[in-house]
Amino acid sequence: MRIGIHTSIAGSLDKAAVRAAELGANTFQIFSASPRMWRARPPTREEVRRMREAREKFGLAPLVVHDNYLINLAAPDEALRRKSVAAFRAEIQRAVALGAEYLVAHPGSAKGRPLEEALERAARSLVEAARELPADGLALLIENTAGQGSALGSRFEELAEIRRLAQEEVEFEIGYCLDTAHCLAAGYDVATAAGLRRTLREAEAALGLDRVHVIHANDSKAPLGSRVDRHEHIGAGHIGDDGFRRILRSRKLRAKPFVLETPVEEEGDDRRNVEKLKQLCRRPPTITASSSRSGRRG
Repeated sequence: MRIGIHTSIAGSLDKAAVRAAELGANTFQIFSASPRMWRARPPTREEVRRMREAREKFGLAPLVVHDNYLINLAAPDEALRRKSVAAFRAEIQRAVALGAEYLVAHPGSAKGRPLEEALERAARSLVEAARELPADGLALLIENTAGQGSALGSRFEELAEIRRLAQEEVEFEIGYCLDTAHCLAAGYDVATAAGLRRTLREAEAALGLDRVHVIHANDSKAPLGSRVDRHEHIGAGHIGDDGFRRILRSRKLRAKPFVLETPVEEEGDDRRNVEKLKQLCRRPPTITASSSRSGRRG
């Protein structure tokens, strides 16, 4: 399985890869620049070379890039929308330069405008940002949201509509990234066995699970249907150990990369969350009659 974590690019881009490997990950996610600034420079050839070498050395794949927090592709304010389009276009260019497999984007916020209008605007902005850019192996992934405030994307059907409106207009494959904490907060009960089965049926019907390329593995501080986006350590939130055990071992999900975005409140939290995911995805050893008898003799 591919178990990864979001790591910092502080110091240099390739250090994010080294940090991921040191934490025991075999996939990872980064911001390609500061997530709270509009302007960012493209990576240099030397930075790209070092990143590719580090990934090869540590066997890190795929590389997921997350877009910055300021971008709102659905912004009703035209000046902000154009600024967001330009910033997202630069995100695509940096992700391609780095050889990333996936670029994850939030669908944006409607800011009080009708849903259909906001979805169309998000799709149009995505198309404008990607226009005439070569895909070069990069897929654009729309992430589901908790639905907090006027955020789009809390329902699978909203993600699917953005893709439907945009896919034929761009060279890039458009797929999806599903966040477990966002699912729960949006009302998809991924914490129980019956709820997970129902959620996967709905995701298959609306999105097609073959188009879900990345899972953001986060427990939720907020309860089912709260529409509050608060990440928690794996097993410590409302999804819990049993919930993640089922998610990780699901036949429909286990081949996908799981990337942590859990909080780091104390030193070692990041490593502990990586190890927790690894523990939960392991199946317990099968106990045979002979091993059981042997155990009793011991």
